[in-house]
Amino acid sequence: MIGLHKNKRMKKELRLLDVYAIATGATLSAGFFLLPGIAAVEAGPALVLAYALAAIPLIPAIFSVIELATAMPRAGGAYYFLDRALGPMMGTIGGIGTWLALLLTVAFALIGMGAYIALFIPDLQIVPVAIGVALLIGGVNLVGTKKSGSLQVFLVFVLLAILAIFFSGGVFAFQPTHFENFFAAGFDSIAATAGLVYFSYAGVTKVTSLSEEVKDPERNLSRGIMLALVTSLLIYILGTTIIVGLVPMDELQGNLTPVATAAEYALGRTGVILLSLAALLAFVSVSNAGLMSASRYPLAMSRDHLLPRIFRKVGRFGTPTTSILLTLTTIILILILFDPMRIAKLASAFQLLMFALVCFAVIVMRESQITSYDPGYKSPFYPWMQIAGIVSPIYLIFEMGTLSIVFSIGLILVSALWFFYYGRRRVSRTGAIYHVFERLGRKRYHDLDTELRGILREKGLRKEDPFDEIVSRSLVFDLEGEAPFEDVVKLFACEISSRIHLSTDEIIKQMMEGTRLGATPVTRGVALPHFRTDQIEQVEMALVRARQGVYMPIYNPLTYEEEAEVRVQTIFFLVSPANNPTQHLRLLARIAERVDEDGFAVEWDRAKNEEELRESLLQDEHFMTLLIKADKSSGSMINQPLSAVGIPKGCLVAMLSRDGQSFVPNGQTILKAGDSLTIIGEAKGLLGLRGTYQKNE
Repeated sequence: MIGLHKNKRMKKELRLLDVYAIATGATLSAGFFLLPGIAAVEAGPALVLAYALAAIPLIPAIFSVIELATAMPRAGGAYYFLDRALGPMMGTIGGIGTWLALLLTVAFALIGMGAYIALFIPDLQIVPVAIGVALLIGGVNLVGTKKSGSLQVFLVFVLLAILAIFFSGGVFAFQPTHFENFFAAGFDSIAATAGLVYFSYAGVTKVTSLSEEVKDPERNLSRGIMLALVTSLLIYILGTTIIVGLVPMDELQGNLTPVATAAEYALGRTGVILLSLAALLAFVSVSNAGLMSASRYPLAMSRDHLLPRIFRKVGRFGTPTTSILLTLTTIILILILFDPMRIAKLASAFQLLMFALVCFAVIVMRESQITSYDPGYKSPFYPWMQIAGIVSPIYLIFEMGTLSIVFSIGLILVSALWFFYYGRRRVSRTGAIYHVFERLGRKRYHDLDTELRGILREKGLRKEDPFDEIVSRSLVFDLEGEAPFEDVVKLFACEISSRIHLSTDEIIKQMMEGTRLGATPVTRGVALPHFRTDQIEQVEMALVRARQGVYMPIYNPLTYEEEAEVRVQTIFFLVSPANNPTQHLRLLARIAERVDEDGFAVEWDRAKNEEELRESLLQDEHFMTLLIKADKSSGSMINQPLSAVGIPKGCLVAMLSRDGQSFVPNGQTILKAGDSLTIIGEAKGLLGLRGTYQKNE
């Protein structure tokens, strides 16, 4: 009916708190615990301003990533977005490059622990310790995303608690004189320092590679990332302000443990121990978040045949086992063979390029006008926000020096070669960019719309989608004998024409034309003819049950000539306003999902009347029918106006059936014995009504 992706999906185990903790934990590490001392060399006390400026070019990327993630919550994050927007070659470049950049970030964090450990154990070999921590984190990741998320929540909240103690103690020892000659370094040095510390914030977007595992991604991804960004901004700006206010500038410049040094001024030796513990928690936290995020890139690319199929394997704990093992092994090799402290900085330019491409991807997806592109959050100030998000990273890339640019070009070339020699012959899709340029229309990836419709089905309805109300006031036809499809369409058109500003002939033409063009989904004995029009203001629907069958014509997709027919027993007609195509698709997706649920066919077949037919399509907890009988508890409603019977807040009497006729009642409608009320609303209110009027019936 509506296409589903055939690969095994990851378990949705991450809540809003998990998203927030992963995004925050991926951000608060070296940027706060190591970089302030290095930044002070270039900017002096204005390093505080440099941290504030560094966040500005990240904001467009944040908004763009959230929009794409709520439209396409799939494993792989930036890889998936670039692949579907710009095509598989750009997806390969983004996937391999971002995966490697994430691994370098994790290795950098694990080695970065050494500076703080050296405060207490100067002669300790940090590489074996880093490998041990990596193995521990890898083990946690293998046994479940939920466990990894729980570990992340623990790490982040302990870290935030310790930082709160540090900030509170720092206020009392604060020295405003440390901010004298604030702009002495000059704007160029401050801007260059902003480029240096830019990636202190970049980790906040990495959680999008886990978006397939997030419960209610439209809500939890956007809120979690935004909350993490605000938290990170406050900690970086407030924290660097306190560090500068506590540590004399000549001592701060070049200091690799600036937070521990500042803590000693504020809290003494206890502060050093406490903040060193916080630093270790931060490094473990960013390593855990980084490994979780990075391991989803090989999984996503394998699903799309850009990597061998072994990497799409999901183990018994619901985690991508082989992908995690590959990621973990590569991290360990980097720790053994290279100096992550130097290499990780080279990947910064590539990460900036990815942010620019993600902003461009939003422009492409919107301008493609694919109706199934349905983000739960839309970036404000489009397209100017995205244009700024493209220009500012490119400016920073050229400010970072030749070596970083050459390293990024190397990553691009390696990724492109992999695509041409491995991936190109295994994929046939193109990106949404071909939907933008009509002159390339022959190369449009037609399955992209189908794939996005599958995602719509998984995401489900939104709160503003009045599905229950639409079904409760829908027309119902329970046909006795066999009938041709065209006769049923005529019956529907005659009845619905009184509700919409279209003639019977126009409605018949729209429905039959859609069927001829192949736009009517048919599966499991159910047909779903539909169209959109600007002649209605609200969605209209009709339910048809035909136990003896309705015979639908099947047309050749090339010649549009009838070549066969199929027998269906259920038809759902749907007509929606033209100005809301994505809601139309979500309603179709919800019907498709309900039809596929176990037990629907039995409930539908056993329904005794119109109310039960409607009820079989709805979720029980949001819908009920109440028959008013004189000898039952509902008899107290007889001869009462509807407004006096005490319908709970959040519930609505959507339809009243009386003597074979159905209509929408108002508050003054007098209820009579034999009336049947169709009530929709919040589960709690309906539960109360059932307890009052149906418990003994």
